[in-house]
Amino acid sequence: MRHRVAGRHLGRDTAHRLSLYRNLVTDLLKYERITTTEAKAKEIRPMAERIITLGRRGDLHARRQAMKFVFDPGVVKKVFDDLGPRMASRPGGYLRITGLEPRKGDGAKMATIELVDFVDAPPTPRPQRVTAAPSAPARPTAGAAAAAAVAAEIEASAVEAEAEVEVPETVAEVEAAADAVVEEAASEAAAEDSEGSSEA
Repeated sequence: MRHRVAGRHLGRDTAHRLSLYRNLVTDLLKYERITTTEAKAKEIRPMAERIITLGRRGDLHARRQAMKFVFDPGVVKKVFDDLGPRMASRPGGYLRITGLEPRKGDGAKMATIELVDFVDAPPTPRPQRVTAAPSAPARPTAGAAAAAAVAAEIEASAVEAEAEVEVPETVAEVEAAADAVVEEAASEAAAEDSEGSSEA
């Protein structure tokens, strides 16, 4: 049983977990800001602050202790030459953890861990909420497709009928067509009058 045993296992065995912590601390000290899960950020915070405290001490023994944990010798040099002197007046609390939106894939809580005096730091990236795209219109069924085809045929026949109507091109033809329409209307009116008188 592991009663009262502190620390997160993170689903890894001891060697894998230690390598993960060393990689994360090395990258954090190299780039001064990383984004990871909230659990990992909380686990590496005391480890990274201990390395920075060693950098503040600055002696040979402290440098050798830092070399035991940090993978990259260039990062150790940066800690002792740059980060240690920068944090000389700060008695601890070198890092800041800022929560972010949950990860899209599995919903894990994400966080950014960074140095509190991160030089020329743009604001911590906060991902924008993404809303779902509107659902696509329903695919037409076979009946709807047949109805659309029939409507298209009717529209095409109407266009052909309009094309067959003769359009007069000159003023004389327009006047002749208008006279024909008037005469036809007059003959229809006369026919109606004759029907009305014959009924009476």
